[in-house]
Amino acid sequence: MTRGLSDDERRKQALEAIAEQDALPMEPLTVRIKTAVKLTGIGRSTLYELIQSGEIETIKIGRSTFIPYRCIKRLVER
Repeated sequence: MTRGLSDDERRKQALEAIAEQDALPMEPLTVRIKTAVKLTGIGRSTLYELIQSGEIETIKIGRSTFIPYRCIKRLVER
């Protein structure tokens, strides 16, 4: 991708990449169960009960379970 580019062009691409990175959200999109337990202070069993009741949304990717960060924030803000 950078093959054949001058130093100025590479520098410009690097600065653009840094600018794009700064525009990304600082909060994660999702967290794993273990991280959600640490963030909320809620026990693992209670967290699974909240998931089972539908109060907390989850996303399964393969064998991994993720919780949208917005759901954790919403739970704590209530």
